[in-house]
Amino acid sequence: MIRVCAADQRLSPGHVPAAVARGKLAPLGRVPGTNQLRLALGLPLRNAEALTNLLAAIYSPGSPEFHHYLTPAEFAARFGPTPEDYAAVIRFAATNGLTVTATHSNRMLVDVTGQVADVERTLHVRLNFFRHPREPRNFFAPDAEPTVDAKLPLFHVSGLDDFSRPHPNYILRPIPAPTNSVPHGGSGTNGTYMGNDFRQAYVPGTPLTGTGQNVGLLEFDGFFASDIATYANTIGLTNTVPQCVVVPVDGGVPWPGNNAVEVSLDIEMVLSLSPGVSNIYVYEAPNDDSLWLDLLSRMADDNLARQLSCSWTAGEPEPAAEQFFQQMAAQGQSFFNATGDSDALIGAMAFPSDSPNITEVGGTFLATDASGNYSAETAWNRTGGIGSSGGISPSVAIPAWQLGVDMTTNHGSTVWRNVPDVALTADGVFVYSFGQAGAVGGTSCAAPLWAAFTALVNQQAVQLGQPPVGFLNPAIYALGRGTNYAAAFHDITTGNNLNDYSPSNFYAVPGFDLCTGWGTPAGTNLINALTSPDCLGVIPQTVFSMSGPVGG
Repeated sequence: MIRVCAADQRLSPGHVPAAVARGKLAPLGRVPGTNQLRLALGLPLRNAEALTNLLAAIYSPGSPEFHHYLTPAEFAARFGPTPEDYAAVIRFAATNGLTVTATHSNRMLVDVTGQVADVERTLHVRLNFFRHPREPRNFFAPDAEPTVDAKLPLFHVSGLDDFSRPHPNYILRPIPAPTNSVPHGGSGTNGTYMGNDFRQAYVPGTPLTGTGQNVGLLEFDGFFASDIATYANTIGLTNTVPQCVVVPVDGGVPWPGNNAVEVSLDIEMVLSLSPGVSNIYVYEAPNDDSLWLDLLSRMADDNLARQLSCSWTAGEPEPAAEQFFQQMAAQGQSFFNATGDSDALIGAMAFPSDSPNITEVGGTFLATDASGNYSAETAWNRTGGIGSSGGISPSVAIPAWQLGVDMTTNHGSTVWRNVPDVALTADGVFVYSFGQAGAVGGTSCAAPLWAAFTALVNQQAVQLGQPPVGFLNPAIYALGRGTNYAAAFHDITTGNNLNDYSPSNFYAVPGFDLCTGWGTPAGTNLINALTSPDCLGVIPQTVFSMSGPVGG
């Protein structure tokens, strides 16, 4: 259908799934006009360029702004849409028959519900059903990009299609072990890794347990508290179990579903590596693609946890999500995302696996000796399209902190975003869920482990009188390019994430690669490198002043 937009309207791109935009799917029929939709109306940041400059300063050692973070209120005041613009979007929704169900203190999102007929009229689209090209179901999507009045401060609407549904990045066992895998040496059933196994392998000897820190987990399912209690008892945490605080978003999850394994796994990985954290905040929302933004906005606005983890991905990008990732970075929150379990990524990457504002985590096979000490690692690949996802984004430009990395042998890009950034254990992991023990693999194991590791880092930062480390990538890449790299990271140089679609890319190589990034933490060396005192800052002003942490 050819659409001509009036001069006083503008297109909001990115709402039509690629499968529909290419015209290869025939519509099955119109979505009934009386059907209800749940939408999230995204407003653009104010002073976006100033935010970009501030983030660069916050993560540049030597800058007066280095690690000087904002509160959510300060972020909203400086970069959120104005109260007037926010009110205009709320009026726009109400005058067009949409019901406002929630507002957000950062003013970047307005949640609404409405009938399909009202949504179509308001946004100048038609919603049709299509047969999903890969899944045994139908989905709905708009026939064209929505249009709104050019004066309206609205740039994206989430929930106009259900082509992509969030799915977790874990693989249930048993899976036949490939002949080239390294042996497992954990204390769990059949040598699986659990509890203190991760501490012995990655942070041996440290007294840090995450005390005083909180971890936040993004989830699209629930969990059984009895499973967590059983796991904690199994690994010996009988008296000091961190509190799991459920934060329901958009009604939460009334009862755990089939993917409760993912939620249990995420919590149990945090318990294993950082058993002393104060709280684990479990942000739960129904499995609906439109709720990504609500979850991210809540995690940012609450600002309760300095380390956050996500083990879920969806197919289509969420342009408005980057604003919440930037808010988290400005507030000193570290966000880790599991890149996926399908080996090399060719073409479009599932959201949020190529975001430039969060840390992407790949997976490894871990081997330990008879005493549980670190022995070796290789890139996680079970063949058959099951392995550590990584590759080159086709649409996200290479971030500044990734520049200067030699991409010759790893076949990476000097123009586009390369993932993952780091890695951790992704196979042979003990899990307790649905009242029984099991084993899983996947980058779903690795992402919450990195969040738990960062809790140790931030505990030490507090002890040194320093602020949280925040968005880790600038520091990680600086270490990777520096002389301290070999001491701070286990460099994974064996294995690959080849698959049928990518028979020659990518291999693990010395240094950065597109299977495991810079590798895995080398114990307290990396913790110390991330919390080393900064140089004393002397700033000439009318009144002489100095700044810097204790020991600087």
